[in-house]
Amino acid sequence: MIRFVSNSVEETEAFGERLAEKLSGTETIALFGGLGMGKTAFTRGLCRGLGINDAVSSPTFALVNEYSGSFKVYHFDMYRVQTWDDLYSTGFFDYLGNAVIVIEWSENIEGALPDDAVKITIGRGENDDQRIFEIEGVELT
Repeated sequence: MIRFVSNSVEETEAFGERLAEKLSGTETIALFGGLGMGKTAFTRGLCRGLGINDAVSSPTFALVNEYSGSFKVYHFDMYRVQTWDDLYSTGFFDYLGNAVIVIEWSENIEGALPDDAVKITIGRGENDDQRIFEIEGVELT
């Protein structure tokens, strides 16, 4: 497991950019963490690292946003997904293996995540701006 400490939104975005360098284009990145933990900031940096210049925002109401850069990125928000029927209605399974999938609120669909998903848990650090990232499933050097 890799542990990373971010002290600002900018550091969180830079961490996302760094992780983007390790991607091959078909990964599932499962983000775990409560409201305001930096999931969207991380995704914004990841997308920037993949050459995406679009405005990246949380897909809270759309459920999924699509971005194109070096790879296609599908950015899901599973906050409102409570049942398997809800999950199937998002089309989630059709996207797997075809692009980089980034999932906010992965705790709501943990049983449906692929075995090789990159799992990133984000928690609050010692102050309001600090975030602790714990990453499984990818090596960063």
